[in-house]
Amino acid sequence: MEEVFRLIFHALIFPGGLFAMIFGLFLMGLDRKLYARLQRRVGPPLHQPFIDVVKLMQKEVLIPRTANQRAFQLAPLIGFAGIMMAVVLIPIAGVYPGLAQSADLLVLLYLLITPALALIIGGSSSSSPFSAVGISREMMLTLFYEIPLLIVLLTVAIKAGHFYTEAATFSLSKITGFQQQTGPLLLDITMLPAFLAFLCCIPGSIGTVPFDIPEAETEIVEGPILEYSGSGLILFKIMGGIKMMVLAALGVTLFFPGSGDGFWLISLAWFLVKCVVLVTVSVTIVRASTGRMRIDQAAKFYLKVPTGLAVVSLLATLYAINGM
Repeated sequence: MEEVFRLIFHALIFPGGLFAMIFGLFLMGLDRKLYARLQRRVGPPLHQPFIDVVKLMQKEVLIPRTANQRAFQLAPLIGFAGIMMAVVLIPIAGVYPGLAQSADLLVLLYLLITPALALIIGGSSSSSPFSAVGISREMMLTLFYEIPLLIVLLTVAIKAGHFYTEAATFSLSKITGFQQQTGPLLLDITMLPAFLAFLCCIPGSIGTVPFDIPEAETEIVEGPILEYSGSGLILFKIMGGIKMMVLAALGVTLFFPGSGDGFWLISLAWFLVKCVVLVTVSVTIVRASTGRMRIDQAAKFYLKVPTGLAVVSLLATLYAINGM
């Protein structure tokens, strides 16, 4: 019975549920505030995403007359449930060990795709021509950034697996434990290209500039989520903030999780600071200094730069292991 209550607490309160939504919306607000400051604007207050959620809760839910109503309503729920499940898989050093003990990295990879699938399902069911363009772009963009992301995860799995005399380990708890004994992978020269490739994958996965191609406001007026309002739009907005948190937390876990030896509150605060820094570097600064790419430009970028960096780390890791 105690185990059941523990699972419910982790899923609904911490690190998933309430905590994930609050921190995800905070990251969105911080991103918008820093983005405005980099452009010498005042910008919205940090709590603006929370205000937006409250305002949307009061709006009427409108469903297009020609839409597939069941798919249209279920799509945001599917994406929200998937990304919420992803949160509880990521361990926090010294605070939370993670929900699963084996192969959770593979499960996490699948769950990270659910927000994109929700956009595709919801957009295709709305019968809007703007949504049709948006979902085609979303499908292509997902394919482009998933390739380098998969190679990065494989590289980290092989590196940590060698420490445990395994071919590869897909356990996030083992990956964290490996770094607590040998030092963060970020300080390993062979893993630096993989870390840079991971940073490149974050804005594409979240869908921010320069990779906000599926929802380009000036071209296809929000694309797949154009027809959404009220609670459906709320779920998509919260989903974006939580996915930002999950990717930042995954980056911290994979490359510099920390020792976890101190007081749990200090360990948690340090973990959140690292997540904020990762989001600022990979999302805010990038979108403040670049413009939106075309889908063909995004394809060339991901197939050349992040994929190339990830392959370099993979080959260097295999060479180092074989040499040893």
